[in-house]
Formats: sequence, structure tokens, C-alpha cells
Amino acid sequence: MNAVQDARPQYLTALDQLEKLLATITPADLDRPTPCAEFTLRLLLNHVVGGIHRFAYMGEGGSALDVEAAVEDPSDEGWPAALDRARARVTAAWADDAKLTRPTTAPWGEVSGAMAVGGYLMELVTHSGDIATSLGRGFALDDDLARAALAVAEFALPAERRVPGVPFGAVRPVAEDADVHTRLAAWTGRTV
Repeated sequence: MNAVQDARPQYLTALDQLEKLLATITPADLDRPTPCAEFTLRLLLNHVVGGIHRFAYMGEGGSALDVEAAVEDPSDEGWPAALDRARARVTAAWADDAKLTRPTTAPWGEVSGAMAVGGYLMELVTHSGDIATSLGRGFALDDDLARAALAVAEFALPAERRVPGVPFGAVRPVAEDADVHTRLAAWTGRTV
């Protein structure tokens, strides 16, 4: 994937994937650990849904630095509805093609809108993998989304530029024949 192409269609597909994942979560799952050591599943869902709202805010003309990637927790059963609200907002905020060429302030600096979409695609797909891993139910993740997210990650997060403060650990080694989901997890510093 060219890191500056229009990744909005993949982002919407990634939201579909997340919606299907959330439909499998029960209240008893919310305290499960995740591959993100600082997050339980509930906290990770809060971060992911909050990140979608932050990304929407950027599309509405705001700076990502103005808002936290978090939401007020819904009820234990309220995560699908919280995602629906975030999805409606982000879809409307990024509907205008002209936003892809405009500069926007992402958490990692000023970039084009297209680069911001790519970055948020990578985050959404990576965290969907974290959620699926936490649930441990063999949820079939989309290979094409993982390939697109890995292409963005390899472009935007080269192994040699991992410095303190970047929210990803060092690239982890993987087997040569590892599937794309394992390679994405390893590239973003997850233990695989």
C-alpha cells in the first residue's frame, strides 16, 4: 500500500471488522488482559473507540493534541452502540475527498489527511488483532486489512526509528513463514 493513497475504504472495512469483534464480547470478557500490557480489554476498547472519535475530530478540523483517545465508558453491554456513534462521526468527518490533501495534526505531528487515514487504519487493525488475541476465540481477521496496515507500519514506523515515546515497542522477530497478522503484531512490538 502506498502510504499516501486513499485508505478510507480500508478504514471502513476495518470498522466492519471491529464491529463483528465487539459483537462477540460479553461483560465477563471486559477484564481480560490484552497484548497491550497497560490495557485490560475494557481499557483497550475505551482507547480504540476514543481513538476513532479523536480521528473524527481531526477530520472536523481539530488537532489530535486537543483531545484524549478515550471516551466515557458505556455500560458493559454498550460498546457496540458506542462504536456505532464513533463510526457515524468519523465517516462524516472524512467524507470530503479534499481532506486527504489538507494538512492535519495527528498525535505524531502534522501530516496530510491521507497519511492520517493510513495511520489510523494501522492503529485500528492492530488493536483489532489485540482484541481478537485477548478473546482467544479464533476470530478470523481480514488478511488484506493486515497487509495494508503492515505496509503503513513499515513505512511510518521503520525499525531503526523506534525511540522512547513512540507508542510501539521494538520490532519482534518472527518466523519467515509467519502469517501477516503475526508479522503486523511483531512489527508493532507485540510479543508473538
